Amino acid sequence: MNEESPTPIRNFSVQLSPTPRGARLARLLATEQLRAWELPLDLAEHIVAELAANAVTHGRVPGRDFRLTLYVVADTLRIEVTDTRGDRMPCAELPDCEAESGRGLVLVDALADKWGVVPGLSPRKTVWAEIRLDRNTANRAPVEPYSGGTGRLFQERTR
Repeated sequence: MNEESPTPIRNFSVQLSPTPRGARLARLLATEQLRAWELPLDLAEHIVAELAANAVTHGRVPGRDFRLTLYVVADTLRIEVTDTRGDRMPCAELPDCEAESGRGLVLVDALADKWGVVPGLSPRKTVWAEIRLDRNTANRAPVEPYSGGTGRLFQERTR
């Protein structure tokens, strides 16, 4: 007897060029896919934008694309961005107050429930973030400046 899963696993994956245009397209495609799935957009849109921007800025190798993957399993949205610079692992650190960049992973840490990095087949790595879809973002406690939403600036490494 073939039983259907009570909560289907939804996924979306696309390969994009490692350019600013590819990063913008990742955000737009993710937004449209989440809209089609009738899921909240705000947190995910920002996380996709940051991870895609990091992939094209720090994970770029000319001629090698990056991949955006979205999974929805039960009440969790998982966002994955895979690039071809496995030798450059991301690290979330609070930037200097005067710095004009370097806040992307701090934002991911503040917005996501969990995030981390998975080394892939050489030369790849995947940076991922998860958002619980059942949480009420309107009732979240305000975060202190420079603390991150989790207050830990922690990244999980999965082996």
